[in-house]
Amino acid sequence: MRYASRAYLLLLNGMALAAAIMLVWLMVAIVLSVVIRNLGLQPSAWFFLSTEYAMFYLTLLGAPWLVRHKGHVHIELLTSILPPLALQMLSRLVALLCVAVCVVLAWKGYDLVSMNIARNDYDVRAFFVPKWILTVAYPVCFTMMAIEFARFVVGRDILHSGEAGIKE
Repeated sequence: MRYASRAYLLLLNGMALAAAIMLVWLMVAIVLSVVIRNLGLQPSAWFFLSTEYAMFYLTLLGAPWLVRHKGHVHIELLTSILPPLALQMLSRLVALLCVAVCVVLAWKGYDLVSMNIARNDYDVRAFFVPKWILTVAYPVCFTMMAIEFARFVVGRDILHSGEAGIKE
């Protein structure tokens, strides 16, 4: 079990690292594209396509890591005034709802990937890219987010700190 846990954590951190690299690529590609246009040239269509894909992937690949580190956005107005027991119950209920939503989205994402493979769908823009390459991120990332939210349902730690403004 320890090896599986270590492999999972390595995958989670690897996905977050890939998202961070894509964010840097976005900055570089945008700057290069602007410089190329200011020189009176036409940037490659690959710049535009790669930045579109990077925005999509970095959002999904970084999300499970953000859940693990409680980096998501939430309003602490209500949770800061709750007594500890009510905070525990509410936080675990919210995490359970998040698990349910992520499981549904992972399932629907799996259906979408399966359909893309069965139909041999392509994303046709500057290049022909098999659509499953885009949609495969849905079931993987939403499954991992469900696992991360489930840790807050059954684990010692809860999703909400109950301390408004402390992390600002």
